[in-house]
Amino acid sequence: MVFKLPDKFFLVRGSAEGPSLLNSFDNALLAAGIGNTNLVRVSSIIPPGAVEISIPVLPMGSLVPVAYSYESSDVAGEIISAAVAVGLPEDTGEPGIIMEHHLKGSAQECEETARRLVLQAFESRSCGLKEVRSVASTAKVLKTATAFAGVVLWA
Repeated sequence: MVFKLPDKFFLVRGSAEGPSLLNSFDNALLAAGIGNTNLVRVSSIIPPGAVEISIPVLPMGSLVPVAYSYESSDVAGEIISAAVAVGLPEDTGEPGIIMEHHLKGSAQECEETARRLVLQAFESRSCGLKEVRSVASTAKVLKTATAFAGVVLWA
């Protein structure tokens, strides 16, 4: 097994400009506090019993499982946003659900959509929902920008 089953998670967000789309993405990761790690993109499940923690100091170069969303643009004046939402079940023996969304538009609209997607996922599973946690990031593009939001799974 490459990864130990995560028993913790935390939400991150950041937005930044950069000289290129890739550099703005990298700078958004730095702004989110996870820029000096190797992100391993995962889909949408939080292991049963995992608890939310404050953002820890991540060892540089760590392999970090993360479900994330981002929006990048090089259109000056454009508003871009990214959001993630986490649904936690009533029964801690059930998994949590992560949903991501991104758009050219407001952080509020983006975050509301991510939260709605969590509700729909819980309805599909006929599982009781205890709470929804979410974060969003937004940027007004000056030259080249990225908005990033993620849920990091940690052991």
